[in-house]
Amino acid sequence: MSQTISQTMHAVGLKAYLPIADENSLLDITLPVPTVQNRDLLVKVKAISVNPVDTKVRSPKSKVEENYRVLGWDAVGTVVAAGSEVELFNVGDEVYYAGDITRPGSNSQFQLIDERIAGRKPQSLSNAEAAALPLTGITAAEGLFERLEISNENSSNKTLLIIGAAGGVGSIAIQLAKQISGLKIIATASRPESAEWCRSLGADIVVNHQQDLVKEIRSHGIYYVDYIFCLNTTARHWTTMADLIQPQGKICSIVEPEANIDLNLLKSKSASFSWEFMFTRSMYKTHDMIEQHNILNYIADLIESKKIKTSLNKVLSPINAANLRIAHAELEAGNTIGKIVLTDW
Repeated sequence: MSQTISQTMHAVGLKAYLPIADENSLLDITLPVPTVQNRDLLVKVKAISVNPVDTKVRSPKSKVEENYRVLGWDAVGTVVAAGSEVELFNVGDEVYYAGDITRPGSNSQFQLIDERIAGRKPQSLSNAEAAALPLTGITAAEGLFERLEISNENSSNKTLLIIGAAGGVGSIAIQLAKQISGLKIIATASRPESAEWCRSLGADIVVNHQQDLVKEIRSHGIYYVDYIFCLNTTARHWTTMADLIQPQGKICSIVEPEANIDLNLLKSKSASFSWEFMFTRSMYKTHDMIEQHNILNYIADLIESKKIKTSLNKVLSPINAANLRIAHAELEAGNTIGKIVLTDW
């Protein structure tokens, strides 16, 4: 079943990978509307958000695409068509999702998405508020609950250090970690406004990652931390994390290092290190892809029960190349707090 859909759509794409100051780095284009197959949903996109992965994928390189590439990995919209094997949604449902890096992205009026990595949009939120949540929410939940294995059963009276906590992932990670009773949350932030943002979301202690983190944390009477979630420059903080981690503790990072890291520093403590990459499930079509559907619905439930809130901090409208270039430039500057969202075509 489907609604009447036009054959072409507006989108923002690229062929050359250019500095964001170049007006050709992102272009307004027209493309054919894609056709659903199997477990695909065709979503009419209402709002999108911009993440560091967008800027990393778009960053300057010599490669030139034969066809336009559409970026974007956060969206909210309405299902307008569904593949023959779809079981979780119906035409007319409002959904939100973080997408699949191996497929065309959300910077388009219509997008195909596998239903197993989409969730029901929180009804109490606007499109802009909901669009701020999927990629960061899934990343935070997978990092905390799957990679670090934090739970109510094993984490009472333990400590979690979130490095780079004022950004999109950190903003949700603080709130999700706050759902674990008895877990003390230490957030790092480098500016007064970002420190206050972390406190407002539930961080118990805020320290400055531009200073000596070991000294700062131990000044609070905490010698080791049980869990570390690194969201900022892994290589720079590696020796600090090795110093601070509790024997038999767990470290997870989402940031690929700019230089080699020495895993031997963790050996004497039998500490573990893992990566969190939100696109793993969709990229490899893992047997548990549907867990991202479950995570998004869990986050929607927390939103509806007012246990967490959106990390939206800025809205641009409409969705076009000029506004996406503004959003990319702000992210590349490295001073954003929360999420930047674009709405309406």
